[in-house]
Amino acid sequence: MTPAFRRLRPQSRTAAPALALALALGAAGAARADCSRDISVPVSANGASVVINGASVNGIYPDLLRNLGGRVGCNFLFSVVPRARQMAMYEAGKADLLIPAMRTAGRDKIGQFVPMVGHRAVLISVAGTRAPVASGRELLERRELRVAVVRGFDYGEQYAALLKELGRQGRLFTEVDANAVARLMHAGAVDLTIMGPTILAGAIRREPRVQGLLERLRMEPIPELPWGQSGAYVSRLSLSADDQQLLREQLEKVAKSGAVMDGFQRYHRPDILAESVRPR
Repeated sequence: MTPAFRRLRPQSRTAAPALALALALGAAGAARADCSRDISVPVSANGASVVINGASVNGIYPDLLRNLGGRVGCNFLFSVVPRARQMAMYEAGKADLLIPAMRTAGRDKIGQFVPMVGHRAVLISVAGTRAPVASGRELLERRELRVAVVRGFDYGEQYAALLKELGRQGRLFTEVDANAVARLMHAGAVDLTIMGPTILAGAIRREPRVQGLLERLRMEPIPELPWGQSGAYVSRLSLSADDQQLLREQLEKVAKSGAVMDGFQRYHRPDILAESVRPR
């Protein structure tokens, strides 16, 4: 079992990661091509990947897109929405990019996926004396354990099956974002959550009402939540063929540069990353 989280301390201020991303993107190299119009990118808070402060949007992926846009002539318009709304916009063809996102069969029907990093969800709970949970089957059998998740998160078919059964048992709490989940855990209203540890860690850092929670968390991987790919979806519903090709090619160059993994390494400790993020 992984030791409890220690306090998360970014190794540099916001400007430093942005500068490093710019250098990495520049190294990828590409001729200016220009998008035919502004690119719509609805986003929701997602740990260090997307950081929301009021109307301000920053983090690993927004910084990456802004630097990419300056290089190739694309203007990315960010709008802040709940995660479930972000997914609904993508499915309705009202979002040009879905980022970050786990790869799923359903999302593949709508867009072209560009993998950036390897990623997985784990069970996360407050460290205590309860017996470990080693599988989804054990989780379903342990009916005393209450589970909170974020509406709109999707980690594949087995994750969806777990949530369906937990809901049938009356043990599932569905929240709008990871901050709300962190508050429930801090208050003792739920026993565990299922998500990427970097997402919950980022939420805790920005939620003053749950200070001290980070140091008390433990992570438990289960076989029903294997490693997958996280990255960007380029919409086939809303974008022209030329814009799709341009964005896909440029995002693939960024992925090969390692800029995204570098961003995670600047924001998070190695022991936190080891359970949830790795090179693609």
